[in-house]
Amino acid sequence: MYIYQHKAWPNFTWDENLLSGSLAQVRYKQGKLLGRMEGFGFDLQEKTTLETLTLDVLKSSEIEGEMLGRDEVRSSIARRLGMEVAGLVPSDRHVDGVVEMMLDATQRHTVALDAERLFGWHAALFPTGRSGLYKIVVGNWRNNTKDDPMQVVSGALGKEKVHFEAPASTVLDKEMLRFTQWFNQNKDLDPVIKAGLAHLWFVTIHPFDDGNGRIARAITDMQLARADETSKRFYSLSAQIRVERTAYYNILEKTQRGSLDVTAWLEWFLSCYDAALSNTDHTLTKVIQKADFWENPDTFDLNKRQKLMLNKLLDGFDGKLNSSKWAKISKCSQDTAGRDINDLMERGILKKEAAGGRSTSYILS
Repeated sequence: MYIYQHKAWPNFTWDENLLSGSLAQVRYKQGKLLGRMEGFGFDLQEKTTLETLTLDVLKSSEIEGEMLGRDEVRSSIARRLGMEVAGLVPSDRHVDGVVEMMLDATQRHTVALDAERLFGWHAALFPTGRSGLYKIVVGNWRNNTKDDPMQVVSGALGKEKVHFEAPASTVLDKEMLRFTQWFNQNKDLDPVIKAGLAHLWFVTIHPFDDGNGRIARAITDMQLARADETSKRFYSLSAQIRVERTAYYNILEKTQRGSLDVTAWLEWFLSCYDAALSNTDHTLTKVIQKADFWENPDTFDLNKRQKLMLNKLLDGFDGKLNSSKWAKISKCSQDTAGRDINDLMERGILKKEAAGGRSTSYILS
C-alpha cells in the first residue's frame, strides 16, 4: 500500500517532540549563517549566491545521473543575475533551462506556485520535448494509461524492481491543485518542516513524465528561500542530498510505502539540512579566496582565455594543466597558449609544478 492510498491522504502526521531538538538546532544554525552573511558586503554576498546556485544546479542534476558543465552553469547564472564575473563561457539551451527553473524558484520565492508556473519549469528542463530517446509530455501533467503506470524502477530488463508506483494520471489535476493551494496558503507550519513535507508530497504525486526529482528540489529551495526570507542563497541542500543519495532514495521509498506518519522522513530531512548548513564554510572560504585573487591588480587586464583557465584552477582543475590542455580548453593554438601561460608566469600568478614529467604542468603561485 502506497502512502497516497490511505483514506486520510494527504494529512501527514509527525512526532513534534521527537523533532523539536533537531528543528531547534537547524533554525539556530540557519539564523547564525544568515547573520554572518549580513556582515559581508554586497559583492561577497552576490558571489556566494553565484557559487551556491552553481553547486545547487550541478548537484541536483547529478542526483539524476546527469552531468552538466560547471563553467556553463556558472556563466548562465551570472548572465541572468547581471553579474560581471571573470571567465564567462557560452551555455546551451538545456543548461539555460535548468538554470532558469532554479532562479525562478529562488529569486521569485514570494510569488505563488501554480500549475502554469510548474509547466514552465518542466518545459525549461526539456526544451526539445524529449528525455533521452523518449518523447515526453511537456507543458502538462503526464497522461499515462492504467496499463502503463508511472513507476520508479531499477535493474536490468526483465529483472526490474519497482520502488514506487505513482497515482493515476486521472487524479493529477485534483492532487496538484490541492498541493499548490497548501504550499501557497499554509503559514502555520514551521517553514523548514514545510520544505520537507513539500518535497515528499510533490515527488509522491510525481506529476510529470520526467524531471520530478529536480522540480521537487527546486520547490524545496523555493520554500527554504521563504524560510530564510531572502533570495540570496548561502547553502546547497542538493549538494548534501547528492552526498547522501543512497540514504535519500531509501528513506523516500520506505516513507512512500508506509503510513501517513512521516516522522522518519522529517528526521532525515532535518539531518540533511543541518549538514548542508554546516558545509557552507567550505563555500565561503572558496568565495573569499576567489574574491581576494581577482582583487590583485595583476589580474585586472587579463584576456578571456586567461580568466577562463584561472577560474578552472581556482575551482580545482582535474589533473595536470599543461599548454596542450590550455590550448584545447580555451580553443586557441599551442603558441597562443604558451604566450598566455608565460604572461601569467611573468606576473607571478602561475608557476611550473615541481614534479617532472614528459610535459611541464602549471599551478597557481
